[in-house]
Amino acid sequence: MRELAEGIELGGLTTELNVAAEEYVRLLGYPRGRVLEGRARELADWAREWYAENGRPWFYARQAESLEITGDSIAIDGVKFSSRRLKSTLEQAQAHSAILVAVGAGEEAEQEAGRRWAEEKPDEYFFLEVYASAVVEHLATATGARLCAWAEQHGMAVLPHYSPGYAEWDVAEQPRLLELLKRTRELAFPSTVEAFETGMLRPKKTMLAVFGLTRHTENLRRITDLVPCENCSFGPCQYRRAPYKRAPQLRGELATARMAVLDEDAEYSTNRRALKRWAEERLRMRTNADGSLDAVFRYEGTTCTNMGRPLAFDYSVKLGSRAQGYPILEQRCVPAEGEAGHKAMCEYLQDPTGLMGAIDAEKPLSGERLNAVVTWRREPSGAGCYCERASRDHKWGLVLETIHYALVQEEQEEKTLETETR
Repeated sequence: MRELAEGIELGGLTTELNVAAEEYVRLLGYPRGRVLEGRARELADWAREWYAENGRPWFYARQAESLEITGDSIAIDGVKFSSRRLKSTLEQAQAHSAILVAVGAGEEAEQEAGRRWAEEKPDEYFFLEVYASAVVEHLATATGARLCAWAEQHGMAVLPHYSPGYAEWDVAEQPRLLELLKRTRELAFPSTVEAFETGMLRPKKTMLAVFGLTRHTENLRRITDLVPCENCSFGPCQYRRAPYKRAPQLRGELATARMAVLDEDAEYSTNRRALKRWAEERLRMRTNADGSLDAVFRYEGTTCTNMGRPLAFDYSVKLGSRAQGYPILEQRCVPAEGEAGHKAMCEYLQDPTGLMGAIDAEKPLSGERLNAVVTWRREPSGAGCYCERASRDHKWGLVLETIHYALVQEEQEEKTLETETR
C-alpha cells in the first residue's frame, strides 16, 4: 500500500485469499446454509485446491484526482460516466472523491475451466468457473476492507462499490473505466485486461468498480442504504458500522443462525399447532460460541397404569453448528429433577435397572443431521409411559421434531426481518 500526497494507491498479486464457504455455496446456486456433501463437496474441494495451487489473484486501487457531479453525469479525472444510481449515492453521502478499483481471478482458472469443458467434464468446468467468480467477489470485499481501514484513519468513510453493468449503469462504459484505471501513478497495473466495445472484459473473471469517499460519516448512520458494511462479508474487519446482512445473528438465548439443510416444508408426525406450543412452552435452546447448539425439552405425561401417575423427563440434545448441517452430537433422557412418577411404570417395577439403562443408552439418529427426523419412520405409539421401545422412540421423535420446527421458524423470521430492513 502506498499513501500518496493526493490519496491512496495499492495493488499487486495477493496470497491473502480466504473465500468463505457460505459465499461459494451461494454462488453455486444452493439454498442459503446448505452444507455440500458427496460429489458436490468433492468438486468444491477440488476447485478450491486447484485454484490455491495455480490461481494468480490480483487487485489494484487508487484514489481519483478529481470528482465532479454535473447534471446527469459524473466526471472522474475528467472522464464522464452516466449512472443515476452511482450519482445518487455520491450526492446523498456528499462524497468528495472516488476510489477506482480493479480485481481479478487471473486467466489461469478460465483456461483450465475451458480445458475441462473440452474434455467433456462439465461438472469440473462449472465448479471452477463459480469458484473463480467467488474469488472476484472476495477480492472486491477484501480490497474494500483495506480502503475502509485507510479511510477510518483519516476521518473518512468508503461507500458501497458500484460497477458498470449494475442497475442504471450501462456496461458499455466499462472500457472507459478500464482506461481510466490504467492511468496508474507509482504502481504498475498488475494484470493484462482488455475490454471489448460491448463492455465484456478479458479475462472475464475481472471486476471494475468505483467506491465513493466521504468525510460526512454521520450520513452513513442516517441513510441506511449507504452503509457499505451491510454488503461486506469481511469478517475480521475492526471498522464495521453495521452487521453483514447475510451473517448469522443471535437473539437472546435462542439461536437465529440460518439453517443448514433443514426442510422448511417438512411433513411432521404431529400437527404444527402442537409443535408450536411445545416449542414455546417446553423447549429451551442456546447457541454456543463455536456455533453448536444446546437444546433441552421437558416431556410431561402419565403412566399407563397405577391411576395414571404424572411423570416428567428432560431431553438434552447437542447439535453441531449450522455450517456442519446440525449433526446430532449428544443425546440424553433423564427423569426431571424431583420427579418420581416414573417409578410407578410397570416395567420399572419389574426391572428398574434394565428400564433406566435402556432409556439412558438409546440415542436414535445419533451422528445424523437433524433433518433426518422428518424421514424417520417410527412405529406409532400413543403410550405415555416408557415401558416399550416404540413408546420411547415416539417421544424422541417428538423432541427432535420440535427442535427442527423451532429452528425452521427462526430461519423464516430471520428472512422476514432481512426483507423488511432492505
